[in-house]
Amino acid sequence: MMRTFCFLLILVSFGQFAVSQDRQPKTKDRTYPPQFQDCQTEIYKTVRETELKLYIFSPDKPSHAPAIVFFFGGGWSSGTPQQFEPQCRKLSSLGMVAITADYRVASRHNVKPTECLADARSAVRWIRQNSEKLGIDPNRIAAAGGSAGGHLAASCAFIDAFDAPTDDKNVSAEPNALVLFNPALVLAPLDDYSAEGFGTRVPKERLGTEPKSISPAHHATKDAPPTIIFHGTNDTTVPSQSAEVFTKKMKSLGNRCDLKLYPSQKHGFFNGEPFQTQTLEETIVFLTSLGWLKQQR
Repeated sequence: MMRTFCFLLILVSFGQFAVSQDRQPKTKDRTYPPQFQDCQTEIYKTVRETELKLYIFSPDKPSHAPAIVFFFGGGWSSGTPQQFEPQCRKLSSLGMVAITADYRVASRHNVKPTECLADARSAVRWIRQNSEKLGIDPNRIAAAGGSAGGHLAASCAFIDAFDAPTDDKNVSAEPNALVLFNPALVLAPLDDYSAEGFGTRVPKERLGTEPKSISPAHHATKDAPPTIIFHGTNDTTVPSQSAEVFTKKMKSLGNRCDLKLYPSQKHGFFNGEPFQTQTLEETIVFLTSLGWLKQQR
């Protein structure tokens, strides 16, 4: 009886995570399927009857342009590509090809995070494989995302164990930079960090694998993509300590990892103003430092 109660408590906690991860002002245009007025739509993958799409915001006649693909948050259970529409529009106006991606989630497709990750890596592969058609530099593709979407973006850089068997493995699924918003980075105990909070709420039955197998911090290596992380210090869904642990490991391996902590902010803070603008401005500074964008006046 007690074991059953504990397991139910874990599931309830994860459900709260899926809801709370995207706390923000509600907007009437946040829908699924997403509705965009003016963007290019491409199907990057079909799984049975499900067509997974990329929504592409491009500058006029892009040629060898840097690109960024965003993965929405929602606890791997819900969410919509419309979450990152403002970021895509702004970055496109500065010369990037900015993309917001759909992927399968538990509530709509009855999948586990391992399959979400397979979709995310398929998306990066498709973008790189079609870079010439899209006017993209295949060596300047960033992956970005919030919460569970941030987990997927980071995992694209380090974890290849769950790739779809239909993917062309000759095309790399690893991004060249990472832009992460309160991402889930430590899903199992690491060194002296016990992964309290998020890491202990999601059992392997829900993840589709042992937590360590799909935990970006456990797979980080040297020569990782340069990374920027935005995190609120009052985040109780994905504690900011996990971002600090990940940053420490990345730096110990000789990688660039910029951690931007926002005092007193909770999970999903970047979705609302003034933080949406602030984090976007810092993203632009970061991408400019890589030479991907021109210096802003």
